[in-house]
Amino acid sequence: MNIEEVKEWFEIAEEDLYAAKSLNVLHRKPLEIICYLCAQSIEKLLKGFLVHSNIKPPKTHNLPLLLSMCKDVDSRFLSFEKECRIIVRYANEIRYPIKIEVNEDDANYSIKSVEKMMRFKPIYDLAKSLNIWEDL
Repeated sequence: MNIEEVKEWFEIAEEDLYAAKSLNVLHRKPLEIICYLCAQSIEKLLKGFLVHSNIKPPKTHNLPLLLSMCKDVDSRFLSFEKECRIIVRYANEIRYPIKIEVNEDDANYSIKSVEKMMRFKPIYDLAKSLNIWEDL
């Protein structure tokens, strides 16, 4: 396991969430970007967990695929199936001309899903052991 790489994945995930939450308080909220950042954050959390598990994560934004790989290591990841299935839509589609429609509920759901994953025991315990996210 490459501890520094795991830390980097988790720190970038935290930065993506911070950016999403910062944008979510603006008067004119860029909802698509907020949702995109949350999808990116979840992707990085899953990839960090895979690296910790000595699995090289594939170069993909496919959250259900990454989740399935994590689930093969720890079946508790199954509890995030719904979130990954919903939020994966924001990973790529949202940044192209034919946009999917999102609203404030989508942005809030996305932020809450990232926060939930960061507090998820396997992720949280790993972050704590690496001395990151001390403010969660």
